[in-house]
Amino acid sequence: MRDLGGTRVVIIGQAFPYTPIANPARFIPDWTFGIRERDLQALVNTIRHQEKPAVVVLLSHNGMDVDLKMAARVSGIDVILGGHTHDGVPRPTEVKNSGGVTLVCNAGSNGKFIGVLDFAITNDRVNDYQYRLLPVFSNLIKADKDMQNYIDKVRAPYLKKLNEKLAVADQVLYRRGNFNGTFDQLICDALRVQSDAQIALSPGFRWGTTVLPGQDITFEQVLSQTCITYPETYVRNMKGQALKEILEDVCDNLFNADAYRQQGGDMVRVGGMNYVCDPTQSFGRRISNMTLDDGTAIDMNKQYKVAGWATVGNPSSGEPIWEIVADYLRDRKTARIDKLNMPTLLNVESNPGLAD
Repeated sequence: MRDLGGTRVVIIGQAFPYTPIANPARFIPDWTFGIRERDLQALVNTIRHQEKPAVVVLLSHNGMDVDLKMAARVSGIDVILGGHTHDGVPRPTEVKNSGGVTLVCNAGSNGKFIGVLDFAITNDRVNDYQYRLLPVFSNLIKADKDMQNYIDKVRAPYLKKLNEKLAVADQVLYRRGNFNGTFDQLICDALRVQSDAQIALSPGFRWGTTVLPGQDITFEQVLSQTCITYPETYVRNMKGQALKEILEDVCDNLFNADAYRQQGGDMVRVGGMNYVCDPTQSFGRRISNMTLDDGTAIDMNKQYKVAGWATVGNPSSGEPIWEIVADYLRDRKTARIDKLNMPTLLNVESNPGLAD
């Protein structure tokens, strides 16, 4: 409960519902998650009755699609300030429910925007609002002196390693697309070459600072793209059928018609392999025409040597992914993407957001 300008505002937090599925369950063995729609409705009802706030805010990490469905089914929430989807949405979506209207907002990720929401309150009820995204230009904002000193102190013992120049970028390197990005491809290329593998798989999260053409790629920039708590790499043989099942499973997490069955994130990135994807199809029917880079069709019963990282099951025994990528760049001196393994997408003409 917060008092903001004399107005009672309640903020309810909701963690990502699928944490033990999308991340290693071994890290949080005693925690339980879930959307818990009924529990949320009961909590909102209790708060409205006992605390009598003017505004109820849900601070959510569900993802935009889950928030939109929840807003239509849970009443009494004035606004859902969402995360996880990473998209800066310029204006709120007004969702009607049995209690009125709930706003659903998403201000993007990585500190690119601040979402500013102003409510007009009459008789302890919201009767109007204004919303805008403020872009954040970090180079124009003066750093807090004490915080900057603390950051400098923490970084000092590691600066030599962080500042190591590994290679020069030949093109824009980014991790942003729904299905692949040039830095994703660089990671996949490194996995294939360093492990002598036919195919590489890389997880579909997207963060890290874009590297511009001609810019030095430092070890710190590799860390910014790959630094997670389960970075171990693996090399194993997989049948073509297993590869298809992996792609189908992740695809269903993204495109299931029921928003509550979507886990968010982005498509697993592949290296050395191409495929066709139809997001509008049902489970098991979205992936087809899988081929190696040379055009050879993937045989569902044949074994392929596959390299990857970030397993959510048992930990792998390979080196951390940043060491694999760093060694690859040190050997090449220039980071060049010869082929971007971007799938061919079907039936997405009416949804340009999927096609990038």
